[in-house]
Amino acid sequence: MLAPGKSSARSRRSIPLLAALTITLTIAASNQVAAQRLDGFNIVAAAGHPFGGADAERSLRLAKRLGARAVAIVPFLWQPTISSPDIGSGSEMPDQTLRLAIRQAKGQGLSVVVKPHVWVPESWAGAVEPDSEAAWRSWFSRYQIELERIARIAAEEGAERLAIGTELKKTSHRLEWIELIAAARRLFPGQLLYVAHNVEEAEAVTFWPMLDAVGVSLYPPLGADDDRAGRLIVMGAVAERLEALSRRVGKPILVGEIGLRSAKGATAKPWESAEERVAQPDQQLQADVIADWLAALDRPSIRGVMIWRWFTDPAAGGVHDTDFTVQGKPAQTVLSCAWTGVCNQR
Repeated sequence: MLAPGKSSARSRRSIPLLAALTITLTIAASNQVAAQRLDGFNIVAAAGHPFGGADAERSLRLAKRLGARAVAIVPFLWQPTISSPDIGSGSEMPDQTLRLAIRQAKGQGLSVVVKPHVWVPESWAGAVEPDSEAAWRSWFSRYQIELERIARIAAEEGAERLAIGTELKKTSHRLEWIELIAAARRLFPGQLLYVAHNVEEAEAVTFWPMLDAVGVSLYPPLGADDDRAGRLIVMGAVAERLEALSRRVGKPILVGEIGLRSAKGATAKPWESAEERVAQPDQQLQADVIADWLAALDRPSIRGVMIWRWFTDPAAGGVHDTDFTVQGKPAQTVLSCAWTGVCNQR
């Protein structure tokens, strides 16, 4: 036992040293998490294959086998029209389902991004634009309530990242985002990002300094299916602009969403869904375009690419499918080759 008087002196010296060591280790761990790549999928529940079930478990295992390190889980918010302030939670992912989805993904060792989307019938999130100052205030107030609900669940279930919004390009100039980000910070201890629509919105956003990463979805027109030279020029220009944006704001880039239907004519409007246009399958086009995007986005500032999309149904996709999923298609091999170096997986 130490003599009286000496133990207290040593304790006073050791406490700051211990605190400094703890802070150093915490910062190092945080930096390590921030530096990890987030390649993976936006995962969506297929009818009859709910999160928490055996099929979803198997589907997540298949995604990880391809080299996925992360998944984005997508709770939808709904509003009746683009100008309505009446935004609320959707019915397809109640709170318990969101919890199950996060737990199931983390149980497979996957990093989780919780990435809410706003759904508007016959329209999309990028068109949301309340038509008066009172409607703007009401919309943000209701949106914040929903985001806080999602943030609490994401925090309680240990999700690593939370998107405060996705593709809300007609709202991102508003000052209300400052308070909304502060509210999310109070509830969620992980990393925050916003997923801008294409590089044009990403360059216009002013609140990047308040976030941990620049998120972006990429669906620029890519020309004719057979014009590979033209699409490579587009992709290269997008990647250069993202690198410049990363340097300007001092934040890494996460491509939170990218993809293409496995359908003829898909490169003209890469955002177009199977419901919007009937087309013949073209699986090789999807594989080739994804391979070109991965090559173009192989930049130091781009810390991950998340493909749209992957279903909880492990048998989804296949040779006749013309949707965005890569399941059961040559694009799976492209991703496995890029993410694991194994280039013969099916």
